[in-house]
Amino acid sequence: MRARVERPLALITGASRGIGLAIAAALGRRCDLLLVGRVASSLAEAEKTLRSGGTTGVSTQVLDLGDAAAVQQLADRLARAEPPVQVLVNNAGIAPSAPLTGTDDAAWASALAVNLTAPFVLTRALAPRMAKTGWGRIVNVASTSALKGYRYTAAYSASKGGLLALTRAVAAELARTGVTVNAVCPGFTDTDIAADAVRNISEKTGRSAQEARASLERFSPIGRLIEPTEVAELVAYLCSDAAEAITGQALAIDGGETVT
Repeated sequence: MRARVERPLALITGASRGIGLAIAAALGRRCDLLLVGRVASSLAEAEKTLRSGGTTGVSTQVLDLGDAAAVQQLADRLARAEPPVQVLVNNAGIAPSAPLTGTDDAAWASALAVNLTAPFVLTRALAPRMAKTGWGRIVNVASTSALKGYRYTAAYSASKGGLLALTRAVAAELARTGVTVNAVCPGFTDTDIAADAVRNISEKTGRSAQEARASLERFSPIGRLIEPTEVAELVAYLCSDAAEAITGQALAIDGGETVT
């Protein structure tokens, strides 16, 4: 029996900026929000921004998703909390960039911890109650790197590829419960991660910031970076009742990059 409340509680990781903040704004139209992020001041600013835009029902939780014990503690608490989390958006991610031989064990472990293990732990904790109530939405923010791979991104691509495989496995397991599980796979998006990539390219190649940004824009056939709001609206749709028959999918939002 379906038991979605009028304003379900949505947990969004990496919610203080970029794609996560845009997702919070989009979901806040019909969900209460629990924003998770590493920096208290950034979360407070995100909450202020959302409330000034008319979003109500916002709470925050400071958490480093690379801290396995802290993630497990949050998962255990939320598994018993009222109201239950009925929408989970695993958005937080880190994007280390290095050649294969320059990717040390620490960088590999960190990428897997934040990008794959934390989403697994949260999903494992929260999905059973979604299934019990007969309604839930889980969206994992993966990447086009999960679909094609890029140079110098072995740790990042492996973690996002694993997240996509996790998405499909859990979707198959929960298919008859009213819980959908999907992944969105953005191309280069106009966020701090893209800004970091621009700086990295500039430092290593001597190109100007404008030239470095243009090199990222050329990955997409539409010739520009993806906007965070574009990703957010896709996530919001996947979290709606209208998307009830969509599960186990990897939806690219990349301007056609992965089909050309």
